[in-house]
Amino acid sequence: MVLCSSLAWAQKDTTAVTPADTAKSKWYIPTGVRIGTDALSIARTYYSKSFNGWEVNGDVDFGRYYLSVDYGYWARDYASDKGIYDNNGNYFRVGVDVNFLTKDPEKNMFFIGARYGHATFSEHLVVEGIEDPVWGTLNEDLRNVNINGHWFELTTGIKVKMWKFFWMGYTARFKFGLGTNETGRLVPADVPGYGRTDKESVWGFNYQLFFRIPVRKSPAIITEKDKK
Repeated sequence: MVLCSSLAWAQKDTTAVTPADTAKSKWYIPTGVRIGTDALSIARTYYSKSFNGWEVNGDVDFGRYYLSVDYGYWARDYASDKGIYDNNGNYFRVGVDVNFLTKDPEKNMFFIGARYGHATFSEHLVVEGIEDPVWGTLNEDLRNVNINGHWFELTTGIKVKMWKFFWMGYTARFKFGLGTNETGRLVPADVPGYGRTDKESVWGFNYQLFFRIPVRKSPAIITEKDKK
């Protein structure tokens, strides 16, 4: 609600604005770099017994287009009466966001984008005392070491200036097209940065905190009132 209210305030009185001297605005030179982290990963690490991880986020603007990069660590640990599963590894995402608030002087964002994701991870499964009608009692110790996974994402969300260099935002992710290169008997059950593998597509959500580092001043903006 705070983010949406901030967006509404930022858009007020800016609906009738145009860039001054568009030809000289040098949109291809970034005006700033945002660097931040995912607050949900930090919270899950603190409260969940089965998850440990962190994520660093960054983006840089080229006009209304933003190059976005994420890098993180992810570890899972599941236990049951019949076995134990754990994994750990690193992942990254890279892609482009398109900002639809092009007339906002604060450069707040409502965006739609796309990502390519890649993970390198290891996993371990121990199964004890599983009764099979054909093979009898099963006891297994299976591993995948340094295997790769890759996938694609469609993203949307908002990023809002809260105070000076401090920003907040969220990103919703639709993840699909997962592929892994395991060669053993163990099929990956969970891929860092992606999640569970038992579905063809999954949803993800990040709540992000950013600091923006200015690179140059934004192109001048003039209103209809200034023209008169």
